[in-house]
Amino acid sequence: MEDGNLRIVAAPDSYKGSVSAVAVAQAMERGIRQVFPTAEVCKVPISDGGEGTVEALVTATNGQFRHTQVIDPLGHPVTAQWGILGDGQTAVIEMAAASGLPLLSPDQRNPRLTTTFGTGQLLKAALDAGLRKIILGIGGSATNDGGAGMAQALGVRFTGEDGAELPYGGAALARLRQIHLDGLDPRLWETEITVACDVDNPLCGPCGASAVFGPQKGATPAMVAELDAALAHFAALATAATGRQAADQPGAGAAGGLGAAMLFFTPAQLRPGVEIVLDAVHFAEVVQAAFFVLTGEGRTDFQTAFGKAPVGVAKVAKQFNVPVFCLSGALGEGTDTLLSHGIDALLSICDRPMTLEQAMREGQTLIEAAAARLCRIIHAVRP
Repeated sequence: MEDGNLRIVAAPDSYKGSVSAVAVAQAMERGIRQVFPTAEVCKVPISDGGEGTVEALVTATNGQFRHTQVIDPLGHPVTAQWGILGDGQTAVIEMAAASGLPLLSPDQRNPRLTTTFGTGQLLKAALDAGLRKIILGIGGSATNDGGAGMAQALGVRFTGEDGAELPYGGAALARLRQIHLDGLDPRLWETEITVACDVDNPLCGPCGASAVFGPQKGATPAMVAELDAALAHFAALATAATGRQAADQPGAGAAGGLGAAMLFFTPAQLRPGVEIVLDAVHFAEVVQAAFFVLTGEGRTDFQTAFGKAPVGVAKVAKQFNVPVFCLSGALGEGTDTLLSHGIDALLSICDRPMTLEQAMREGQTLIEAAAARLCRIIHAVRP
């Protein structure tokens, strides 16, 4: 087969903290073209629903970016990016852009006080733009408020014993006495909402939002106990108000309980993030005629098998018997298990001993060189 008739797909996730998924795909293309200069290279940057979801989906579908001023986890103004896919009908939102941990310095992290109100403002912005399909990625949160802030932004009122509206934050939910749904935005029920969620934690308990994710958001052991009790109280009242049993559903504990709020107060469905992204970019159509696929992420280990982008990519590619090669910043424990998940070979981009800081600084150069090395091997043995 002539090189000009080859289709090669570059479908990486981001290398977190170093190179975006879009930039990784571009670096892979440069490496591919060193060996297959006339091949058709299809760049499909992928995300598992966390950081980079908006950029990946908007870029892959030739959509458009939007910017909306909202409040951050502590109520300060921040400009958050979201997007509209190339179909002109689907919004894509990252809750981390409004309510994410990176928006706060370590000394500001306090899950007793942080709110998802800004995420609700982004959902409202999408509704105001006339969009009735929404993809919401809920990775990277700074919050533990059960998604109450999101619901407040969309018209739900949470009041205490004195009838006054509760302040933001998970701790305040302990004082909740009544949930008022009469102001909830009716446009939600005309909208298809898909939540990209890659954890299966329930809302409460030892595997719940507070216990598992609270400490990384600044929660002390005492705070964890307080917040878990507050979320349990919130869930009981939300169940009574909505008639929905959401607290124990897989993913309810994602993003400090935002998963539960989406199930309580909206018609949302929770799905693995990489599946949502691959469906949105019509990945099966792109990959079915490919010669091979390059995927990758910052660190690949046994956890990659649990819904991460490279395995999601391989799952689709294997439906068409297309080889999949994974180029990663680092290979950790348990990578060989991925060979039974559709990945044919795994390689590190690091070609010499180096520090993590150096590898992250030189990420794009290392990715390009690794892609070229792999393509030379493939070129040497191809029929």
